[in-house]
Amino acid sequence: MYKKKILFLTGTRADYGKLKPLINVVKLEKRFSPIILATGMHMLKKYGNTYIEIIKDFKNVKLYKFFNQKKNDSMDMVLSNTIKKFNFYLRKIKPDLVVVHGDRIETLAVSIYCNLHNILLVHVEGGEVSGTVDECIRHATTKLSHLHFVANQKAKKIIRRLGELEKNIYVIGSPEVDTMIKKDLPSLTEAKNRYDINFNNYAIFLYHPVTTQKRIVTLRQCAILFNAIKRSQKNFIIIYPNNDTFSDIIFSFIQKLRNNKKFKILPTIRFEYYLTLLKNSEFIIGNSSSGVREAQVYGVKAINLGNRQNNRIIKNKLIKNLDFNKNDILKEINKPKNSRLKKSFNFGTGNSANKFIKILKMKKFWLTDRQKYFS
Repeated sequence: MYKKKILFLTGTRADYGKLKPLINVVKLEKRFSPIILATGMHMLKKYGNTYIEIIKDFKNVKLYKFFNQKKNDSMDMVLSNTIKKFNFYLRKIKPDLVVVHGDRIETLAVSIYCNLHNILLVHVEGGEVSGTVDECIRHATTKLSHLHFVANQKAKKIIRRLGELEKNIYVIGSPEVDTMIKKDLPSLTEAKNRYDINFNNYAIFLYHPVTTQKRIVTLRQCAILFNAIKRSQKNFIIIYPNNDTFSDIIFSFIQKLRNNKKFKILPTIRFEYYLTLLKNSEFIIGNSSSGVREAQVYGVKAINLGNRQNNRIIKNKLIKNLDFNKNDILKEINKPKNSRLKKSFNFGTGNSANKFIKILKMKKFWLTDRQKYFS
């Protein structure tokens, strides 16, 4: 029996955490053959060569990998490199379906290629809004994709407003929630031992560059933020930022904290271990979507800085939005730890993978027209 080849593209630790439950459920189906294509941050030693974790997770799944960037490559160069390399692998693999996630530059590159070559393309978690160039990439990917698997009704409405047909939009929730509510996540002791973390109490620090602002603005904001966390009374687990334009600025500030015992600096954390550390943290601070998504599921407070998540935020008591004022940041950091606040499931309830595979089993799914029409 012919098995339909389903290719999953992953370029970051974040999108892999969301795609992993979908790959797992496809792997169990006899009619499908999952294939993984890893690139981007997975291939960089600086970020821990995380493609190795993919190999460990999916020993019996075919994995292709390639470098799409060199040090200091601009985002437009990464885009063109990815399209060129993807051309080689797609001709070799000949997938029946390609699955991409979110809003990274690799996602856009592969979406362009698939659209030009009439390859059926699924975009997972489109329809979200934020406050940076990520939003442009996300919506462009939506317009290039044939099918849309979104987190909630709000995302569906946005995709409809972009002109996509309702019959091609499926609300399945965010697949990461499937992993988040699992009972077999690592224990806190296991997570601390794996990453040599000696703090009893700690916060998570995750701050990414904002590519749509000037370099000098990033410098000023980092100076304020890093000064605040140094002056605070808290311990921090600092995780490397995305490798976008201006990430070098953030790295320069991180390097100055290397010998400070209040800070544990990690290039990356395996997703399941990250969830355990987040769940048990006092709060998360920075501008990562993790503060407005994952933290909500666990009832963990997020101190969200700047405009990177502007439009994604759903107002609730879990999220404290601040501008770059050192005193305001310091005051919020040093507030006594709250008991856990009410959990929020705005992005799914933990059954995304089951919904995903049910849709893939439908005959009409595979009959989706490769020629796009807009309503």
